[in-house]
Amino acid sequence: MDLSIDFIRKSSIKGILKLQLKYQRLIRRSLDWGLGITSATTIFCLWLLTFILICRVDLASLSIWAIALIILGRTFLHTGLFIISHDAAHGTVFTPNRRINDGIGAIALFIYGLLPYQKFLTNHGLHHKYPASDQDPDFHDGRHSSMVAWYLSFMFRYIDRRQSLILFVGMTILFHGIRIGFDIPALNLLLFWILPLLLSSMQLFYFGTYLPHRGQVFSDRHHARSSNFSLLISFLTCYHFGYHWEHHEHPHLPWFRLPFARKNPKHKLI
Repeated sequence: MDLSIDFIRKSSIKGILKLQLKYQRLIRRSLDWGLGITSATTIFCLWLLTFILICRVDLASLSIWAIALIILGRTFLHTGLFIISHDAAHGTVFTPNRRINDGIGAIALFIYGLLPYQKFLTNHGLHHKYPASDQDPDFHDGRHSSMVAWYLSFMFRYIDRRQSLILFVGMTILFHGIRIGFDIPALNLLLFWILPLLLSSMQLFYFGTYLPHRGQVFSDRHHARSSNFSLLISFLTCYHFGYHWEHHEHPHLPWFRLPFARKNPKHKLI
């Protein structure tokens, strides 16, 4: 009788713990999509607001250091647009509805650099499935493993001839349309829009591909390492993209959850 009561008691406790864990996951998921859409909206609004304000500023009234600081800030926000599309690819921007989630990702990637979201979805899926291999579109081909060569081959895989034409024509139309239509100096557009786009692509490649996957290939299935940056530096460098092993281990987590996953003792350091 005592054994039966003890068994029932233990079963009840296990059931309660399972139920509690289930509700904790549901609550966290609810919080994540709320934070996901909030962070995406914040990044986009800051990007748009700074674009409107800075593009009309008189460059002659700014010091070279102020201009450099603005360029860095605009680069950070431009990288944020890609982070939105990246999280959308993992379904973490708006989890209640995948169509809305992907729509947000497609808009963010188009604003980022007129890039096609579906192609990015395919390539990023391959990156996670076959990391650091010849089937990984983000990895080098074995011959171009230096940082510059790898970056160029990385860009050419995403921007083929057709996409290059779309990018050139589209950016030309947008550039001159904004310049003429809103009477914005061309130099302002070059410094605070085009240059941040180029710098952002380098930032994403360096912190999100080169550092995590360079050199030796690790024996685990992710073939990735994480940076050893502090929380603030990790955020400023690339929205915690440097916590790359954690991202591969927990691809369902949005970027702002990666520092929590980093507490896992199995992480790999650069």
